[in-house]
Amino acid sequence: MVFSWLHLAIILFLVVGILFAGGPLILASLVAPRARGGDIGMPYECGMRPYGSSWTKFGVNYYVYALIFLAFDVDVLYLFPVAVQYHLTEGWLAFFKVFIFLVFLGLSVIYFWAKGVFTWPHKIRL
Repeated sequence: MVFSWLHLAIILFLVVGILFAGGPLILASLVAPRARGGDIGMPYECGMRPYGSSWTKFGVNYYVYALIFLAFDVDVLYLFPVAVQYHLTEGWLAFFKVFIFLVFLGLSVIYFWAKGVFTWPHKIRL
């Protein structure tokens, strides 16, 4: 096998890529401050000393609302490109596709509402 300029370029790009990815990690470990103890290990809460434990368990309702928000946020992300390109389409096929998507989105809201996901409990235990 003959060593050519292509092989040299591949090796050079590989070395530069490894340095580009690993360089900041190595530099951060060399330059980072080494102070330990005191207020360094405490969780940050708006510049005030924290009250209680930092390992407080939150109610599952927060996570359910976060997942619902992400689900509907992703749906909006699907609808935005459709809304931008909708005026370029011809015929009824695009309308029916968007309509079917919105019907399933509405059915999911009705399903979540019927399951009681949108009701907030009176008392949340932390």
